[in-house]
Amino acid sequence: MKFVDEHHDEILKTYQELHQLAEPSWMEEKTSSYLRTKLLEAGFSVKTYEGHYGFIAELKGEQLEVIALRADMDALLQEVDGVVKPNHSCGHDAHSTMVLYTALALAKKPLKHTVRFIFQPAEEKAAGALKMIEENVLDDVKFLAGIHLRPEMEVPYEMAAPVIVHSSTATLKGTIKGIPAHAARPEQGNNPLEAASLLIQAVKRIRLNVNNHYSIKITELHGGESSNSIPENAHFTFDLRAESNDTMTALLEKAEQVISGIQQETDTGITYQVEEYLPAAVKDPRAIELACEAICSVLGEKNVVLECISPGAEDFHFYSINHPGLSSTMIGLGCGLTPGLHHPSMEFNQESLVYGTKILIQMLLIADQQDW
Repeated sequence: MKFVDEHHDEILKTYQELHQLAEPSWMEEKTSSYLRTKLLEAGFSVKTYEGHYGFIAELKGEQLEVIALRADMDALLQEVDGVVKPNHSCGHDAHSTMVLYTALALAKKPLKHTVRFIFQPAEEKAAGALKMIEENVLDDVKFLAGIHLRPEMEVPYEMAAPVIVHSSTATLKGTIKGIPAHAARPEQGNNPLEAASLLIQAVKRIRLNVNNHYSIKITELHGGESSNSIPENAHFTFDLRAESNDTMTALLEKAEQVISGIQQETDTGITYQVEEYLPAAVKDPRAIELACEAICSVLGEKNVVLECISPGAEDFHFYSINHPGLSSTMIGLGCGLTPGLHHPSMEFNQESLVYGTKILIQMLLIADQQDW
């Protein structure tokens, strides 16, 4: 890994520059341009798309079959010191840095497979992977990997996991339509807030006959603008989490049954839609074994965490869900990250970018020797 050691300071500088760019989902113009410029200067073939800033960069190999590595580019919009602004508190700037230098390290190496580097927009909107799939970025791809910084409590510093077992998540948003009335004459109306209270309690009673974790809970409720009027509408949001895709399907079905029952019980109209759905990870033994070999090669066997269980979600898993024959995994990188992902003051040890890049390089070199 001589290349990485020689470019140690450049790797850290690139991360710091990307960290300062920090652009929200679908607005990653400067970030994309920064990365493309470095790849074009290194002789990569780069393909861009209309309507968004995602792109791919390729190294042609002896074969048309492709092994691929994905990075996300967007930042979060969140309040930092009283100001709402883009903020890289999920590590996408780190991911882009490691994938960029993995590409640069392999630029002059003779490879059996074509290697594709996928730089994706809008992961935080749960839509970027789907957009890149629409752009056919997985054509001929047999193996796909990603990497994500992990909190210290999940994967300690100088350790890594060959797979992150993300959960599935979904947001259910709806509106309850009642009949408005003066608060002095409630019998003339149909209060949607009362229906909402019944809905919340009914959802709390949902039980599934499964052996893995799930949850559904109210996270938003709004209705009414004055104290002496019964409102016409109430708006609600439920957050759903499940460890498996089958459990999420069952949870959504149960929620829909509950909503239908409350609608009939209260004689209100309830419309709703599922948004920001993300599938759970589906573990691929071959990809996990390959990633584990790469981690052992760089950090040693004693620094391998067999799997990282995360209650969070990732749109990376749309790639494998939409392409069942694809071998894929996401590495969880221990980096001393505190206090947690999406925290406005998230910090990590930037030296982890160096060994993270080495792991990715080694993984692709191992993947290149496989018959897919």
